[in-house]
Amino acid sequence: MPQYKAPVQDMQFLLFDVYNAEQHYAHIGAEDASRDMLEAIMAESARFCEQVLAPLNQSGDQEGCTWTEDGVTTPSGFREAYQQFVENGWPSLASPVEYGGQGLPESVGHIVSEMSGTANWAWSMYPGLSHGARNTIALHGTDEQKETYLGRLSTGEWTGTMCLTEAHCGSDLGLLKTSADPQEDGSYRLNGTKIFISSGDHDMAENIVHIVLARLPGAPSGTKGISLFIVPKFLPDGTRNAVNCGSLEHKMGIHGNATCVMNFDGATGFLIGPENKGLNCMFTFMNFARIGTAMQGVASAELSYQGALAYAKDRLAMRALSGPKNPDGPADPIIVHPDVRRMLLTQKAFAEGGRAMLYDLSQQVDLVHNATDEAERQVADDLLSFLTPIAKAFLTEAGLESANHGVQVFGGHGYIQEWGMEQIVRDARIATLYEGTTGIQALDLLGRKVLMTQGKLLKSFTRVVHKFCKAHDGAKGLKPVIKTLNDYNKEWGDITTKIGMKAMMNKEEVGGAAYDYLMYSGYVTLAYYWARMAVTAQEKLKDADDKAFYQAKLDTAQFYFDRILPRAGAHKAAMLSGLDNLMTPDL
Repeated sequence: MPQYKAPVQDMQFLLFDVYNAEQHYAHIGAEDASRDMLEAIMAESARFCEQVLAPLNQSGDQEGCTWTEDGVTTPSGFREAYQQFVENGWPSLASPVEYGGQGLPESVGHIVSEMSGTANWAWSMYPGLSHGARNTIALHGTDEQKETYLGRLSTGEWTGTMCLTEAHCGSDLGLLKTSADPQEDGSYRLNGTKIFISSGDHDMAENIVHIVLARLPGAPSGTKGISLFIVPKFLPDGTRNAVNCGSLEHKMGIHGNATCVMNFDGATGFLIGPENKGLNCMFTFMNFARIGTAMQGVASAELSYQGALAYAKDRLAMRALSGPKNPDGPADPIIVHPDVRRMLLTQKAFAEGGRAMLYDLSQQVDLVHNATDEAERQVADDLLSFLTPIAKAFLTEAGLESANHGVQVFGGHGYIQEWGMEQIVRDARIATLYEGTTGIQALDLLGRKVLMTQGKLLKSFTRVVHKFCKAHDGAKGLKPVIKTLNDYNKEWGDITTKIGMKAMMNKEEVGGAAYDYLMYSGYVTLAYYWARMAVTAQEKLKDADDKAFYQAKLDTAQFYFDRILPRAGAHKAAMLSGLDNLMTPDL
């Protein structure tokens, strides 16, 4: 398994050089988030993730979780690591002060989440879903529900889950059958079975708070008849509730996380929000989870890159075509070979570019929650709405590609379990599936976020890119990069108009174009973030002590624009080729 090293320098570059974190936090009234505090958080989080979580990654995969009638047991060391995590106050970092939290912005917690997720994704899912449960109750719960659950969810004493999927319905939640019958005391009795429930049962926390979608008697069919409920493993009075893990899924990866079949056999639940508006309330949870899943793409790319880079420097095989680079050895290290460098640079471009995208998104979350100006909050919310499906789908696809490159760099050794590279592929594979598959995200982007808003959300982002290009069109050494980005940014709108015209004639054209439209959007969006990093790196280079770091940013940006961004052209051709080549062939 690769020896994880938190990329602290890269994180600091983004926070302080690219995104001006101190000014950002001062603007939203979070002056406590000073540079000194942020650097201390990063250093201590890096230590915990490198020394405690990373060593459990491979052993947790090999041991997996164990089901018994009394509950699920997590792999050796997971429970102890979680107790240390809670004792050190990490779950409360971005939780409200009134509920025992430290009150820092969400983007600060994002830093810790990325480190823990890269070090050990399966472990990180146990506390990771609690944030969504906490936010859902905070926004939609009653005062009594907030008082009962938010404190212990904030401190990590309890964990949370989201229970949506049933065996007969995945992303089509309108088909769900779990029922909720009202009781005289104001509670509800839930009956049904949910599947694929991450962290559904475990031995790491005292209680698990399930956020569950179910139907009330006489509710309208489809998504308009879904309500949302809190169903705790242990009720507020300490009584064991009638919700149990019926079995563990036997799955491809993330073996250290308990993916459960959850049976609700007359379980007591409590309504959150209005009746039949559960899906609206659940979007609080789902949007947070989608950004968290996008982070898995970055984590997969980063961990695989770290492993592949170390191996490529050490592994000797063949000679460089231009002559020996290691004349005293029997062969050259494989890092000198162009194709190996292609794979490593692709991993690096996706990991660092994806991190830049997510750090921007996390600051937009801060603005939505904390900005005092309503117009500023709306701008941030529009950007989040547009970029979330791109981040979730594109970054997870890029993370999976990067994980596969890691195996390829290792050659046959990458396919062998002991090196840990194949585990990254297995763990990364789910990220393109859960919280909405790539195709579902693509339909959300093109259908709901672009066409249904008459391009409003697309324009809100392309306007940002245009202003950036205009402000830096004379950047020394970067004029070709800025011009290329500006050209793609203009083309994006033109392509959207063409697809919109086709969709007016046949709505199926949206489905036919959606995947390629999303991938095109992803490549162009990542180009914007690489251009931003390149401009900053160019500015810092002249006075920097560590010139190699900033030069590497410039070189990787050039690689991205030369070698990866041209893929967008193929997606353009595919999405504009029409529907017939999909719907006419006999299958």
